[in-house]
Amino acid sequence: MDRRSFIKKAGTAGAGAAVATTLAAPAIAQENPKITWRLTSSFPKSLDTIYGAAETMAERVKAATDGAFEIQVFAAGEIVPGLQAVDAATDGTVEMCHTASYYYWGKDATFQLGTATPFTLNARMQNAWFIEGGGTDMLNEFYHSQGVHGIPCGNTGAQMGGWFRKEINTVEDLDGLKMRIGGFAGKILAKLGVAPQQIAGGDIYPALEKGTIDATEWVGPYDDQKLGFNKVAKYYYYPGWWEGGAALHSFTNLEKFNGLPKHYQAILTDASYFANASMLARYDVKNPGALKQLVADGAVLRPFNQTVLDACHEKALEVFAETSAENEMFKKIYDSQLAFAKEAYLWQQLSEYTFDTYMMLLQRAGKL
Repeated sequence: MDRRSFIKKAGTAGAGAAVATTLAAPAIAQENPKITWRLTSSFPKSLDTIYGAAETMAERVKAATDGAFEIQVFAAGEIVPGLQAVDAATDGTVEMCHTASYYYWGKDATFQLGTATPFTLNARMQNAWFIEGGGTDMLNEFYHSQGVHGIPCGNTGAQMGGWFRKEINTVEDLDGLKMRIGGFAGKILAKLGVAPQQIAGGDIYPALEKGTIDATEWVGPYDDQKLGFNKVAKYYYYPGWWEGGAALHSFTNLEKFNGLPKHYQAILTDASYFANASMLARYDVKNPGALKQLVADGAVLRPFNQTVLDACHEKALEVFAETSAENEMFKKIYDSQLAFAKEAYLWQQLSEYTFDTYMMLLQRAGKL
């Protein structure tokens, strides 16, 4: 082959390659369309763990799409108040929100079951029920009727029972107490004389400081220390029987979610589940040190005694029975959670519980 012929053929091949490259670019762009969404959180930026779960999810989505799918995260109050996050996603004010499902139980009691059901699942069980127990699909059967698609996107683990100005030694000590408490727990405690208040995280401290409320629960040591509750209430109770494994969700406007390319839906789902695990890990790392510091600063740790817990459990069963009788979807999901809990606790008595108990005895004896 002479030099002139070679150059001519090479040039033709190069032109063909250039055409192929030119044609491929729109196909790639079409596969990863540029999308920018807004997400409103129910939480202030100061709570880096719980607010941060939405940021973690958004970062993973952006990285997985090479920057094509961007979710801008806004703190509570920047677009809408914290307790209006789901409304904003439903009506299209924003495409997404990050919140606790149970904040909206006043709309329908079934919202409660997406976050935490009193006296049922711990965090590990909650995630198992979501992923392998059919929980997420079952909840989305409900969420879709509300105009949103939900994906677990954060878990606090078992929470503390809250901050009180006075000791709670008897059931009678609850009577007349004004307490900030979210979801069904307030409805349960109301049967014991508590006046429940639903207040967004950033507004709790001034209410407690001014005496508008007598007690509050939030999450646990790390967040509670940041919010300063120990400065205005002395007694720190445990456990938070109403939130054995409180989950958060990323909620997407249903029409917007359905309009995403399938691989974007998968990326959003995987990113939310990553944030779900990451948030729990952060709390497990940060809570021990915060608890030590709170006690050093004067917080008095107290367990709810058996009598108080038994009274709360009895009232919880009443609330579940009453709600199940009037709400078919609530009953369907609650029955699923309860059946799952019965089996899970049977197994964990032999596995986690016995191992953890022994390790805790070693810790107390200074052998760890």
